[in-house]
Amino acid sequence: MKRLIEIRTYRLKPGTLSAFHEAVHTQAVPMLRRKGVDVVTYGRCDHEEETYHLVRAYDSREALEAQQSAFYGSAEWREGPRSALVDRIETYLNTLLWVSPEGIDSMRLSDAPDA
Repeated sequence: MKRLIEIRTYRLKPGTLSAFHEAVHTQAVPMLRRKGVDVVTYGRCDHEEETYHLVRAYDSREALEAQQSAFYGSAEWREGPRSALVDRIETYLNTLLWVSPEGIDSMRLSDAPDA
């Protein structure tokens, strides 16, 4: 059964990529995973300077909306890494695609983020 993936790409403010990655890797992704969000892959994009991606998988559009609402509405997010991330983002774009479990697993293996 296919799953809905959200590909979020960020254009970051100049000079903020390393600090953004550190906050994503050490704070945001562990928090997302504790909340039950399936983080498929994340990290720096190779095609442009100061760009970053985050890919998450969901069972449905309703699941995406419910999980994101719960996460972004939580005190843990608002009082935690939110400002460390949001303050470094110039713009972002979301794309939603239905992908097979095999395709999602391939993304997990081929694009593991640097620690």
